[in-house]
Amino acid sequence: MADPVAEFVAVMRRLRAECPWKQEQTHRSLVRYLIEETYETVDAIDDAEATGDFGHLAEELGDLLLQVVFHAVIAEERGDFDLDDVARGITAKMRRRNPHVFGDGADGQLTAEQVDARWQRIKEAEGAGPSQLPVALPALLYADKALGRRERAGRPIEVAADSPDLGERLLALVAEARATGVDAEQALRDAVRRRQ
Repeated sequence: MADPVAEFVAVMRRLRAECPWKQEQTHRSLVRYLIEETYETVDAIDDAEATGDFGHLAEELGDLLLQVVFHAVIAEERGDFDLDDVARGITAKMRRRNPHVFGDGADGQLTAEQVDARWQRIKEAEGAGPSQLPVALPALLYADKALGRRERAGRPIEVAADSPDLGERLLALVAEARATGVDAEQALRDAVRRRQ
């Protein structure tokens, strides 16, 4: 039986060679599709959690995989990297950043919070963080990430829930959500979905 991922990569290589539209695409021209497919996947996750039907999620993950493979095939053509390089890189990263599973003296007794704190320390030791936050992140997620970075650096942001500035009040709500372990982005998405 053929490897489905290898077969898909072969399909994408052929499409790049024979399909005029796909031949014209570049990393940059595909950005909007990557963003769109990411949000469609988020919607499918919300739907699957609400309905218990995960079929649509599988379809959207396929569309997201299309974006990853499309970029990898373009890079392969240019001699930059290929999908195997992408897979090797993420596999090595997962092994490095999860010593509680893959390291000597693996410790399965850590809490999720301890695992996350260790991940952040390893990431910073690798020189991979803290990097600039992507400005294209949704605003609530951007605020959450910025607050988290400041907290980890020992420089929490003081926010005022009673400020006349709407942005400051929104930031205070995100800080409140963080303090109570709530994902502000997801909480708002859920509230909007309940009213549709």
